[in-house]
Amino acid sequence: MKIATGYRKVLPAQCRMARAALALGVRELAEAAKVSTNTVIRFERGEALKERTIEAIRAALESAGVEFIAENGGGAGVRLRKGG
Repeated sequence: MKIATGYRKVLPAQCRMARAALALGVRELAEAAKVSTNTVIRFERGEALKERTIEAIRAALESAGVEFIAENGGGAGVRLRKGG
């Protein structure tokens, strides 16, 4: 199985941080990303998933207002998008 690489990479810890920031449960994220609850759980455990699946999770979190921060030497993270 191919895992996400390159610019749009999302780490399992970032997914957990994003869900916490948005107060989203695993079920809510799975529904928004159109994947199974088990898929989200597997990703957050660090298991390999198809790149398109990770992209669906990322897109759902971004649509909900999360911005992913690349490592850039300071560690990967997330933040909530400004605005209203």
